[in-house]
Amino acid sequence: MEKEGKFHNTLTYVIHHWRLYLFFLGPALVLTIIFKYLPMGGILIAFEKYSPFKGFFGSEWVGFEYFKQFLSSPDFMAYLINTLKLSIYGLLWGFPVPIILALLLNRIMSSKIKQKIQLVLYMPNFISVIVLCGMVRILLSVTGPVNMLFHSTINFLTLPEAFRPIYIISGIWQGAGWASIMYTAALANASQELKEAAQIDGANIFQQIKAVEWPAIKDMVVIQFILQAGNIMSIGFEKAYALQTDLNLGASEIIATYVYKKGLLDGNYSYSTAVGLFNTVINLILLITVNKVVEKMNDGQGL
Repeated sequence: MEKEGKFHNTLTYVIHHWRLYLFFLGPALVLTIIFKYLPMGGILIAFEKYSPFKGFFGSEWVGFEYFKQFLSSPDFMAYLINTLKLSIYGLLWGFPVPIILALLLNRIMSSKIKQKIQLVLYMPNFISVIVLCGMVRILLSVTGPVNMLFHSTINFLTLPEAFRPIYIISGIWQGAGWASIMYTAALANASQELKEAAQIDGANIFQQIKAVEWPAIKDMVVIQFILQAGNIMSIGFEKAYALQTDLNLGASEIIATYVYKKGLLDGNYSYSTAVGLFNTVINLILLITVNKVVEKMNDGQGL
């Protein structure tokens, strides 16, 4: 009864002040519908032999022909494996770093020093992907600082085996600091009394983290892991494409870059849409699967 009363009071308040809610939420809802939901109609061209001149409803219907074409392509497994390797390695190496940074920042007592370190950690996030790739190309070029330091003349971006480490390490450098904000905020809720009691009892740093700090960020870690694991196939093409060369295509050609080339460069809109839709469906299945697995491992708590 108490919950029903609270819900009724909230509903009455919203109805009474509907103009205020419309003023603030209206533009956001309109923009979301225009840019998020209306474009979903474009999925239709994945099942058509789309022609810009004939339009959506005038183009020939081909059903799952383009999906079959992609799945039977000799390059399908190569693109899929490249995408999965880049994502899974990035998740395994990159996911713990923001957590470790947040835990380390939480050990700093001086607020001034902490703020300065946070500023340095957050700054790379505001560098655009293309600028970052330009920096990487300069650093790793034959005449770049890395080769000068080791007195070598290796063109790292031409080596397929070097592409994934370069992609993942540069991504960690750019995003780990910014990603640690959520964990740092969650650690602010950790009980200082428990921490002081643990220190008095002689607990070392790892025991303090396990008993006091980890419970404060556990739920956030679970949510972030589910979201990132569910987006394993969602690698943006920009960075992979910007770091791509003719000699490292064996490792750098992923589904996202393939869709870009087929769709925008070759003008094969239907085929590229079918490949993109396949990618999205796999992501959705992964998200649901990972959520179910985490729920079973985490006492029924998931998204």
